[in-house]
Amino acid sequence: MTTPAMTLDQKRDLYRDGYIILKNVVADELVGAARARIKRAQKGENLGRDPAMTDLVNASSITPILHEAMGYFDPPLACQVGVIKPSKPGTRFNNLGYRDCDMPYYGAGIHMDGNITIAAPQEPQEGTPEEIYARHFASGPKGDLGRSPEVMGHNMVPLFEDPDMTLGLGSFTAFVIVPLNDQTREGCGQTAVLPGAHHAMQRFFRWQRSVNDCLGPEGPGWPRLDHEVPKRCGMIYLPKPVQEQFLDDTAESTPDGRRWPRPTQILMSPGDACITMYHIPHSGTRNEHGAESRKNIIFRIRNKKRQPDKVVSGVTDHPDRGQMGEWLEFEEGNNPWERSKDAMCDMWDEWEGMREVVADEQAKERAAA
Repeated sequence: MTTPAMTLDQKRDLYRDGYIILKNVVADELVGAARARIKRAQKGENLGRDPAMTDLVNASSITPILHEAMGYFDPPLACQVGVIKPSKPGTRFNNLGYRDCDMPYYGAGIHMDGNITIAAPQEPQEGTPEEIYARHFASGPKGDLGRSPEVMGHNMVPLFEDPDMTLGLGSFTAFVIVPLNDQTREGCGQTAVLPGAHHAMQRFFRWQRSVNDCLGPEGPGWPRLDHEVPKRCGMIYLPKPVQEQFLDDTAESTPDGRRWPRPTQILMSPGDACITMYHIPHSGTRNEHGAESRKNIIFRIRNKKRQPDKVVSGVTDHPDRGQMGEWLEFEEGNNPWERSKDAMCDMWDEWEGMREVVADEQAKERAAA
């Protein structure tokens, strides 16, 4: 019996675009069981650890496919159950500092994962940038701790991953996104990505490291907050030098004239799956045209080689800290934040089955330069 694996062309697509769609890799009975479990859920019930959800990876072809392309990883114990109900554009401010109805591309807020999020204030902010920063992060669940790695967001992600505040992002190796409903036309709440931007993010991380070894927000070229937006307090989830590389004649604008890169919506059917690099900027979108709630089950996977002694749950986007920001214990000589910086600056190191394709594609790039 042949073990499922990506084709050579699929690996080349993953290298080029940062994501691939795998057709019909999750059996109908697994999709049906997950849909039925969501339908039976009680109000407020968290299904992230339900086997009907985790089996979408653990009992499907996705596991052997990822083992071959990436390497070993902890079987997911949990996942993000991403349900987005049908809705129309609203007037609330989003975390970027704009009203939802003013954002193009069905409200996409392209971002990197592993970033702190604080609930967006719904009125324009006053004061100096320093005052706005202090007030914004003091509104988090732990209160006013100043600028500190102890500060947690409402998404339970730390302001900084490390005690020295040199790493402003959590990281992992790959996303797996499994749709449970039809998402084959735009505007149905599907995930959107910036194809090819994983290369730009890696270059940006390498540049940050060369300047002062501070990666992510509050490192070189990446301020945490944007005070030029209508709310005067917008999260900068993607560094502007990267955004600007993906502006073209198709880019749409917000009413203030700011242009935004046009993302590609991932169009899938139940039974399909999308595998993406951690490095690819992405966003959920508004379910404006869907006939039912958008249902994406999202897994965050890390190659076991980064920290062999730590179990990664499958849902956390900051596995160098506990799910609630707890400080983990590491053996002497094991600096988890430096290992994560290494992975952020060398994204293919953790893709063991991609090495020949990466070497070949990079040789072509050098020859064409």
